[in-house]
Amino acid sequence: MFHRRAARRRLATATVTLCALCALSTCAWAEGDGPAIVRPAQRSPVTKVASTPGSATALGGYTIRSSAQVSDSPAKVSSPGYPASGWVPTGPRSTVLAALLADGRYADPFHSTNLQKIPKSDFAVPWWYRSDFTVDDTSERSYLDFSGVISAADVYVNGRQVAKTSDVKGAYTHHELDITSLVRAGTNTVAFRIQPNDPTKMLTMGWLDWLQPPPDQNMGIVRDVLVRRGGPVALRDAHVVTELDVPSLASADLTVKAQARNETDKAVTATVSGSVGPAVFARTVPLGPHETRTVTFTPADSPGLHLKAPKVWWPAGMGGQPLYGLDLSVSVAGERSDRAHEDFGIREVKAPLNRDGARQYSINGRRLLIKGGGWSPDEFLRWDRTYVEDRLKYVLDLGLNTVRLEGHIEPDEFFDLADKYGVLTLPGWECCTKWEGNVNSGEAGEPWTAADYPVAKASMAAEAARLRSHPSVISFLIGSDAAPDATIEKNYLDALHSADWPTPVVPAAGDKSSPVTGRSGMKMTGPYEWIPPNYWYAKREGGATGFNSETGAGPDIPTLDTLRRMMSPAELDTLWKDPGAKQYHRSPSSTFATLKIYDNALAGRYGAPTGLTDYVRKAQLAQYENVRAQFEAYGRNATDASKPSTGVIYWMLNSGWTSLHWQLMDRYLDQGGAYFGAKKANEPLHVQYSYDDRSVVVVNNRHEPASGLTARVTLFNTDGTQKYDRTATDVDVAGDGARSTALTVPSSVSGLSPTYLARLVLTDSRGKEVSRNVYWLSTKPDTLDWARTDWYYTPTTSYADLKGLGSMAQVPVSASASTDTGPDGVATTRVTLRNTGTGKTPSLLTDAHLVDAEGRPVLPAEWSDNQVSLWPGESTTLTVTYRTADLRGSAPRVRVSGWNTPETTVPAT
Repeated sequence: MFHRRAARRRLATATVTLCALCALSTCAWAEGDGPAIVRPAQRSPVTKVASTPGSATALGGYTIRSSAQVSDSPAKVSSPGYPASGWVPTGPRSTVLAALLADGRYADPFHSTNLQKIPKSDFAVPWWYRSDFTVDDTSERSYLDFSGVISAADVYVNGRQVAKTSDVKGAYTHHELDITSLVRAGTNTVAFRIQPNDPTKMLTMGWLDWLQPPPDQNMGIVRDVLVRRGGPVALRDAHVVTELDVPSLASADLTVKAQARNETDKAVTATVSGSVGPAVFARTVPLGPHETRTVTFTPADSPGLHLKAPKVWWPAGMGGQPLYGLDLSVSVAGERSDRAHEDFGIREVKAPLNRDGARQYSINGRRLLIKGGGWSPDEFLRWDRTYVEDRLKYVLDLGLNTVRLEGHIEPDEFFDLADKYGVLTLPGWECCTKWEGNVNSGEAGEPWTAADYPVAKASMAAEAARLRSHPSVISFLIGSDAAPDATIEKNYLDALHSADWPTPVVPAAGDKSSPVTGRSGMKMTGPYEWIPPNYWYAKREGGATGFNSETGAGPDIPTLDTLRRMMSPAELDTLWKDPGAKQYHRSPSSTFATLKIYDNALAGRYGAPTGLTDYVRKAQLAQYENVRAQFEAYGRNATDASKPSTGVIYWMLNSGWTSLHWQLMDRYLDQGGAYFGAKKANEPLHVQYSYDDRSVVVVNNRHEPASGLTARVTLFNTDGTQKYDRTATDVDVAGDGARSTALTVPSSVSGLSPTYLARLVLTDSRGKEVSRNVYWLSTKPDTLDWARTDWYYTPTTSYADLKGLGSMAQVPVSASASTDTGPDGVATTRVTLRNTGTGKTPSLLTDAHLVDAEGRPVLPAEWSDNQVSLWPGESTTLTVTYRTADLRGSAPRVRVSGWNTPETTVPAT
């Protein structure tokens, strides 16, 4: 993930289902000492497996136990009727630790240092996963189909070993085991003996410096294990290759492919038939004993596969997200033997290097600036569809279009949701663990042995087959901080080619090259630590030029509500008093262990904090201005003739646990300055101020051009005294990310105080306000020491003087709110805020928070706007939508506070 150094060690991870645990609610973890808890015998979950040919039934869950506490033989453990005394029940996707947390073994791992208290020794031995399933009809063939085992496993069915750890290893490898001869009518048992995980030694999943790693290193089973049923001929690898006519979008050609596999000792004649929408096709396929053949249908032999006026898939904001469905079946002697279904989208992705060597993406012939964030799953890899869906909706609310998954490649449902909402995804292998052991010598990953190469290739083949049909997936990054060597790259590319991979392959997220693919066209120059807002405008280092695959200004201190939820009173006291203190909730990396750089900047620019509340309000102000500047700079420079910006991934979108850095939203989905700064910068039609040349620029992120706009900039001293005012009329701006410079603020304005405010307002041809943006600025700029730039930041030698904000008069803001509840369980609250002050002073960054009767934030919540600044007499009406269930039975209330606004709470019934 970053321009990493040896100090940054990545610690391992995987994926989990925890149906009983809602990721959005406060987790009532029970205190516990682990294995000392005594339980009655737990029956393994029993899954009824369908008998229909072509069916795939996911095991419903497991009971698990440490092998150190199981003395029985594998044959006994994996036999039906085994008395699972003292075993722990868990869901169908669960790491070991996720299961123990759900069972109440440990205190809330997201609070204080509770995670540190979980003994790692409990996970240094294999763990058993055991599940029962029933089969009524044994006349059909049966297969055990799975991936997502971390790190490796011996597999047993009904007392017999069907695979060894040498066969089942690697988090991403896909396995299909024919268990027909072992399955019997009635109850059957499958058992996995899962090996401990070490991401420095194994091609699995790991963490580096995002968060404190889980002590079990995410060992477990993190994707569904399926029992497939079928007849004499199996149908596998069904997919559609699309070719869209660009730029007309008037037609598309579809090529349907699948493998037909004869499972018998005799020659058979199979009929493969299928449909895509109204197009139907069929072919007779002769198959020798145990022969596999690829069956292909093209427009040449199936004219219906040439689509006129196809329904084209677009990213959100650029068009709709229609999907097509492929249905295939294979029959023998008139009896269906197997079937397959695959959803897919029609779109074209291109990503050539521009003349500056930067990768420039286009979708369906339209160029776009990639604006996104780094995605993190839950630390314990628990799958919660609602929680994931809420975060993806936040992506769109923020005006972003992409998430990057560096490793931790999520389950199928994640990509289904990304397809549905039009969120682009950039999956790829991770940095600094075994994945880069051969090419990134400064990190902890061990060099590969001969046994690793086939695992890596199989991982690539499996993920390519799984992801290729999702239109949201626009590339695969086969390297992160380092590009693969020639042998590894060839294996990856061969696997991708065999899978008909349809989108650009990028050799690395950093500025690296590989022998075949060439230059990455991306940069990984940071920063990852605090820098001032003007940093982003320099076309160097992490500034707004090219494609920056991971970058941000370091710490993102969450709201006071979240801080009190995640830290003890003593830790909160240290947080604002001691910049040099190690912060457990920041990072395990020594580079990012403290908040010293950030805190020094906060005090140097805004003044030393006087308490926790003051520290947090200054943090929100600082994070708003910095995140806004990052996205505004990249947005402004996207259409530059020289060295344009082509992509930016904020590091990171979210955190897998309760964190003090790298997040636009916190673990509980609360939103602070970083969130609303990004939302402001990425609004569809946007007026912004440039820190480098003082230009006032209009950026149009919509497809349609805008004309007849009026841009106004007004400068104020912090007491509200107006010192400068200028208006530009008849401003026109093209669409698709184009910009227009409306005017430029002079370098010197008479009478400005050292700290001053700039209010930008954009109105349309009818005089309606369409964008408002308020900046707090200084006549003394932040000064960067570019010569001392390190891999993670550029030092600041002198700070802008924003201390004058501390002298702003307190301004009353009145609030009134009302709520409408829809039939779908979603409520909308309208909040009207008004600056009722009698002087000239504005209310700066006034925040509205929806809370319940106990004052707890109601989350997730989507605001039309927030953290607004109002001058005396001005008012604005905000709307917020949310699930009524998240009110926990109470009436909604709105809590209003701001930089210089006293806190008040009003009813919103």
